Amino acid sequence: MSPPRHRGENGGEMRLGRVIGNVVSTQKNDKLQGAKLLLVQPVSSNAEPFGTVVLAIDATQAGLGDTVLLVIEGRAASTALRRPGAPVDAAILGIVDQIEQCVVTVEP
Repeated sequence: MSPPRHRGENGGEMRLGRVIGNVVSTQKNDKLQGAKLLLVQPVSSNAEPFGTVVLAIDATQAGLGDTVLLVIEGRAASTALRRPGAPVDAAILGIVDQIEQCVVTVEP
């Protein structure tokens, strides 16, 4: 199954992911001071893992095991976090409560 993707207005690619770990860094870029760093495994809409684990800045207070909305692309991620110019590749912008899928059938 191909990963669900959506391009946001700032060009960032949005995906679903699951938080699988925390990263603690006492020394980091000044623009990242106070930022929470999480490891996120991209997942399909069926919660199947795919791709490479991503290090993301959390803007939502997500925790281990949460399914999250992840934006991947530096400019879009730093803009969404309101940290312009910050060295960011990915950001968590939402915590997913529920995923509903609709099955569409076409009759001949």
